Amino acid sequence: MDIFNYSRRDSKEINVGATPMGGANPIRIQSMTNTSTMDTEACVEQAKRIIDAGGEYVRLTTQGIREAENLKEINIGLRSQEYNAPLVADVHFNPKVADVAAQYAEKVRINPGNYVDAARTFKKLEYSDEEYKNEIQKIKNRLVPFLNICKENHTAIRIGVNHGSLSDRIMSRYGDTPEGMVESCMEFLRICLEENFEDVVISIKASNTIVMIKTVRLLVDTMEKEGMDFPIHLGVTEAGDGEDGRIKSALGIGALLADGIGDTIRVSLSEAPEAEIPVAKKLVDYIANRANHPFIPGKEAEGFNYLSPTRRKTIAVNNIGGDNVPVVISERLGGSAEFNPQFKPDYIYSGSKLPDCRVESATYVVDILHGMSL
Repeated sequence: MDIFNYSRRDSKEINVGATPMGGANPIRIQSMTNTSTMDTEACVEQAKRIIDAGGEYVRLTTQGIREAENLKEINIGLRSQEYNAPLVADVHFNPKVADVAAQYAEKVRINPGNYVDAARTFKKLEYSDEEYKNEIQKIKNRLVPFLNICKENHTAIRIGVNHGSLSDRIMSRYGDTPEGMVESCMEFLRICLEENFEDVVISIKASNTIVMIKTVRLLVDTMEKEGMDFPIHLGVTEAGDGEDGRIKSALGIGALLADGIGDTIRVSLSEAPEAEIPVAKKLVDYIANRANHPFIPGKEAEGFNYLSPTRRKTIAVNNIGGDNVPVVISERLGGSAEFNPQFKPDYIYSGSKLPDCRVESATYVVDILHGMSL
């Protein structure tokens, strides 16, 4: 991993309907409907808006078997109007729903935390090695029939791990940690490989961007050590809306895209689904422009750990460095000192001299020759 020079991670190409992912394909953009999956017309119309905005996959909540069966009607409704973007069924808790959805959607998302295991019931907090092994076999017994249905119908799957929805079994060994999230995913991936099923994409999501970034990096490293190169889906869980949601998504998704990681993304905003697409496009376009940039001969600092970075130790100067949080220095163009009080900077940079009209209570940074004076 070269942290100074961008190159996209090599991943295998998988088939998702007529829109493959990974390999040499562009980073795919997707969104998710928020209409009832039993309302065929509403789902079709919302899916069309997502696709018209540039969405390449459309995901739908699939709570029960009735919703899974209705994916057939939604699929027909879209295809009859020449909208061919693949549909993704989002399944939790009931593996029987996934079995049905695999017949009508081009991809099915399952959550290892609640696909077979009960999610965080805290009824059993300790597992012997034998009990743990038996639980893995129980997962395999239930997952293999689902994979066979997917093979028959040429359906891809997404193994989607969520921070906060790990099973008691994983929690008992790893706690609610990045390592636990990665192992929850790897258990399913190993079974997929044993069954020669490779149309798999993986996501590990969290609403905490630091947890998300660290866990996805760890997942990629773990897969490489086991000879796996499955494509990665990126997203920040419930990022929010407006500026906050966009910034949070840019931080979490953007940091990993900058690492070269990511084959499809979804920006999760509390807005109309089609509003997510322009934000996702902007992130993808920004990263794509970094390809083939001039070589940067950078060198990692001694002791830097890419998988688990820690803040460099420094000596505090006033409120900068040491254990202080990073400060914000802002330049006020044209000498203007106006700013939104909610976003007041710690320091105002004023060039080579202090402004004639200074703002009370504001701290200024002045350039003096080659040094900085506070």
